[in-house]
Amino acid sequence: MAKLRNLSITTPLLFAFPLKSEWATTPIDPAAPVNSGAWENAGKLKFSRGYILAKNDAKFLYLALDVLEDTGNDPSTNDYFWLSFDSNRDRAITANVDINYGLYPGNPNKLGLQKYLGPARWTGLSIPPLSEVVQEFGPSPNSDTSHRIWKFKIELKEINVAISWPLSTPYTYFGFRVKSSSPGFTTDFPGSFYKDFTKLRQLILSRKPSIPSSTLGPLVGSVGLIPTTKINSSTGRATTDAGYYVHVENAAFGGTLNLIGNRTKLQQLWAAGNRKYKVEIAAPGGSFTKLISNWSNYRWTGSTYALESFAASYYGYYQMANPGVDYSIDDLLIQFPTTALLPGLYRIKVTFFVGSSTSNVAATQELRLYIDNQVPSAIIESVRHGSSEVSACAIETIGPSPDGVNFRITAHDPEGNLRAVSFRATYGAGLATSIYSENYSPSSGNWQGFTNKLIPASGNWRPPQSCAYSFVLTAWARTTNGYSYIGHNSTHRNLTLLLS
Repeated sequence: MAKLRNLSITTPLLFAFPLKSEWATTPIDPAAPVNSGAWENAGKLKFSRGYILAKNDAKFLYLALDVLEDTGNDPSTNDYFWLSFDSNRDRAITANVDINYGLYPGNPNKLGLQKYLGPARWTGLSIPPLSEVVQEFGPSPNSDTSHRIWKFKIELKEINVAISWPLSTPYTYFGFRVKSSSPGFTTDFPGSFYKDFTKLRQLILSRKPSIPSSTLGPLVGSVGLIPTTKINSSTGRATTDAGYYVHVENAAFGGTLNLIGNRTKLQQLWAAGNRKYKVEIAAPGGSFTKLISNWSNYRWTGSTYALESFAASYYGYYQMANPGVDYSIDDLLIQFPTTALLPGLYRIKVTFFVGSSTSNVAATQELRLYIDNQVPSAIIESVRHGSSEVSACAIETIGPSPDGVNFRITAHDPEGNLRAVSFRATYGAGLATSIYSENYSPSSGNWQGFTNKLIPASGNWRPPQSCAYSFVLTAWARTTNGYSYIGHNSTHRNLTLLLS
């Protein structure tokens, strides 16, 4: 198989350590005191006026600016912050992409979001849907003297970060300002960051949640974040609980997969000197053959992540990485692409051997994974006005109600791995309206979708106004890489509809 390449992670300034976020086992409520215990074991980085604390889960980044030197409890927003993120991680200010958070005037607990227009230039403020800020004045884990603390809950999607990146440690670049009236100071970290993004500090997010040990498989604990005990041994599809980090329903597997070992079992094997293993794969109806793959994993050096490569030996055996070393993906047994595999139920087996033996088995586990990288079909079969077909780019006049148009659409997945369908119309300046949607239900089993479906089922669809319309049909696959759903297909057809 082709060698996998990883995105690089670099420290933005020479000798400038990154901030390494730690996993938040439970979501952090910004309104709770910073001393309540939720911030225990958070990643920490010192700046001239205090400390930065960081944790994250699969959805949010939790940051605290612990400003030890701001000991004056000033009212309103005489004290304030800026918090900037390089959304596309190119270490340059990109207009209408990179983000700065700030306060709404007069409201110290109302977070505003603005986009950069250039160095030291921004759009106006808007309210982010899910991100929050709460100001606190009191002691913290870093000082018993009361002082200013800013606590943030930032949606990862908003800053363009996802722990589901299969080939790289998730990271971003950030900078901030804290302003104090009493005592008086304005501190930027790093200096003038809002004019020059090459100065931003790197923030590395954790992708190592504590999966309940009771759900881990005996040797291969999980595929990505999905415990192997949540994979149906007959169908090879996964279902996890609604509140779990990765919620999937009867999901097939695809993309690049990480097989991650059971930490306790790997520690036992390492201590016993049983560190050699092989990975085998069997196609539907076939016999096992060696699964050979090359991959990289980031090893924490104490100041940054260093890329380390892994590969099978000439005879197809792998050597286990030390489970006591901190890697970006701990206990990774193999990372391999599945895109070249035809859809179907595959068997994958991992076998550890005693010492240098190639026949005495120390531990083994076989998985069944339904692999499907084909996306569902999405076809707008026809658009009709009355009995006439409306061609693409046509200009069609719609009479009084109930006159309108109807559609025939197809959203079909022959392997039964369809997750959702959306059919909508976009028009005007960023306007959109839904025409039809349908989502997977467990009662649907292996949902294949539909072909040539009449929309609406009766009557006609009438446009909200005279305008040029783009009718967009999207079908999403019920396929996961172990971190999130992946794969969709989309098509559109354009025409102009005029209301008479």
